[in-house]
Amino acid sequence: MVIMEGSYLITKQPIYEKMTKFWVHIFAIIFAVGVATGLVQVFAFGTNWENFSRFVGDVFGSILGAEGVFAFFLESGFIALLLFGWNKVGPKTHFFSTLMVAIGSHFSGIWIVAANSWMQTPAGYKIIGEGAERHAVMTKWWEAVNNPSTIDRLIHVLIGCWLAGAFLVLSVSAYYLLKNRHYDFARKAFRLSLIMATFFVVAQALSGDATGRLVAKVQPIKLAAMEGVFETETPSRMMVVGVANEKERATKGLSIPGLLSFLVYRNVHEAVPGLNQVPEELWPPVGTVFQVYHIMLYMWGCMVVTCILAWIAFAKKRKTSARWMLWVCVFSVLFPEIANQMGWFTAEIGRQPWVVYGLMRTADGATHHLHPGQIIFSLGLFLLVYALLFAMFVYLLDRKIKHGPDDSSVYDEYRDPYKMKDSLRQIS
Repeated sequence: MVIMEGSYLITKQPIYEKMTKFWVHIFAIIFAVGVATGLVQVFAFGTNWENFSRFVGDVFGSILGAEGVFAFFLESGFIALLLFGWNKVGPKTHFFSTLMVAIGSHFSGIWIVAANSWMQTPAGYKIIGEGAERHAVMTKWWEAVNNPSTIDRLIHVLIGCWLAGAFLVLSVSAYYLLKNRHYDFARKAFRLSLIMATFFVVAQALSGDATGRLVAKVQPIKLAAMEGVFETETPSRMMVVGVANEKERATKGLSIPGLLSFLVYRNVHEAVPGLNQVPEELWPPVGTVFQVYHIMLYMWGCMVVTCILAWIAFAKKRKTSARWMLWVCVFSVLFPEIANQMGWFTAEIGRQPWVVYGLMRTADGATHHLHPGQIIFSLGLFLLVYALLFAMFVYLLDRKIKHGPDDSSVYDEYRDPYKMKDSLRQIS
């Protein structure tokens, strides 16, 4: 939206304003569902994770408090102007509100990923107290926020978000091109989203490589589970597709010899440590971590193929031979969504059995006095509410996309401040 509205300010072309208004409506639906579902997560700390909350409270209080001050207030302060400020404020003021909402969203990502990264690689803290009173206290704020995994993970997460946005625009634009509706609108949006998607698909490969090497350094057990490495062998092979069997302590499938050693160490003669070097009680669920990690990689491959097909389809314009390629683009909206979810599954399940890596086990962080029936009942209610929210979300999203961008009217033309100036100049 920032690029679209910025293009309108620079070129004065109404098509970019129409694009911005359309995607602001889509954004509003996504934002509302995100707020409604995201706020519940905060309460789960106190209800289901009492001991964890007590242990990390002093650390998380500073990090997530900054998220509220620097991000949430910035977003909520400008969201109304973004949604309802059309024709009430000048174009530059409205663009500023769009920019502030975008920056606020990125600030949210920064602080949330910093807090989660502290759980992965704790830093800037000390442990005080004994028994139930044992907890972490922040000693160096910057070291806690900028812990060893924050920057790499933040870049990886943000690129994943940008890919999700780019492929959403690509999908909807491809749908309009297939239906031969809003052709000029769809073609410009298709090109813009395709440029972004192509750039960030390449950037995500570089980010993923850096993140994988970081995991090998700070969480070698997780990396071994991700790649299904049970025995330490030189050189270490990389599994392309297969099944990791914990009982047999073996991974079977198609592999590339030496590739894992090269990717991790840039040296095919160095071995990646296997799971058999550590006690089994420190293993995460290896089979699950192996599969979700590889699904994430497959989705990245699907995005690469989609970008190639999209460029071919874009070059062919309205030729019927490009229709099947456009249909791939329509369904490609699922690829980054699945990849993002699988990436988080890899990060969180792969960290087990620790809720704070090396400091607190997940079993010790849970609220112990809760009855299983209470948890099942509350989760059931949340699943029901979330299912209703999701159904409403899909309905509203589908309705808006099928309706398409609003057609410009003569009245809208003279409401546009740039066009109004041109018209008055001509009258003069």
